[in-house]
Amino acid sequence: MLKKFIVNKDYHNSRFDRWFKQIVLNIPQSLLEKLIRKKKIKVNKKKTKTSYRVQINDIVEIYNIESFKTRIVNKNNKYKPSQKERSSYDKFVIENNDNFIVINKPNGIPVQAGTKSFKNIVDILKDTSYFENTKPFIVHRLDKETSGVMIIAKNREYAQLLTTLFRIRKIHKTYLAITYGTVNKDINLLQDNLVTYEKNKKLTQKAISYLRIFKSNDQYSFLELKPITGRKHQIRKQLYNIGHPIVGDDKYFLQQKYKKLKVKRIMLHAYKIKFMINNIRYNFEAKYDEVLSDFIKSKFQTFSK
Repeated sequence: MLKKFIVNKDYHNSRFDRWFKQIVLNIPQSLLEKLIRKKKIKVNKKKTKTSYRVQINDIVEIYNIESFKTRIVNKNNKYKPSQKERSSYDKFVIENNDNFIVINKPNGIPVQAGTKSFKNIVDILKDTSYFENTKPFIVHRLDKETSGVMIIAKNREYAQLLTTLFRIRKIHKTYLAITYGTVNKDINLLQDNLVTYEKNKKLTQKAISYLRIFKSNDQYSFLELKPITGRKHQIRKQLYNIGHPIVGDDKYFLQQKYKKLKVKRIMLHAYKIKFMINNIRYNFEAKYDEVLSDFIKSKFQTFSK
């Protein structure tokens, strides 16, 4: 059975995956990518990408939508946080205004629900007073394992604005990371061609990050990183590529080079974010948690920031 949808002006230039989840079905990203790969979803009778920017009057065709609805978690089974848990997130709020909220995302919690994740930031925040008469609009992501500063829009206008600012690189992020080994002091720029896979095709994407060494010893390095591009797992992959994986990162680790340290979290934190809207400068900073703070103190006793 074929169902057709026509994109209206409210979603012009939105990413296809965001349009699909808001208009058709809110399904996990991995499932959406699989359906596109299997040609169950087409735009204007052609194959598409999750990153495609939909245009007014685009025709989206979905084949056998009923057959994969059963694979989607029913809305009634979404994560339902207690009032106590929702209230506990007040301590993570850095900024709250009419158009967006800025939070210090804890590590270990994904931004959105997925096939392997139930508890998530969106479901925790959506029924709080911060999103009264609206809903969270995700404009960028942090890995489940990563903590730190994150912006969530409160309306479609600012969601599109912030998404655009990220795309044209007008929003600047700063990360802190602790790696294994002593990073060469002459390295201040990381440039890689990172490999990803989409629709079973191998893709190469350019990745650029600036690097500054705060402190290092014969076992660890404490780094500041400013990514210019925004690739998936960019910082984690780039540090792995130069032979200095992040402490606590089980996915990108050099087992033959280092002895894995047992820690409670990945030592990667989104520390700062800054941007400008309507000639107003915004600059937000997220403090790292006690686990990361204690690790820094124990490994770099003379360091202070």
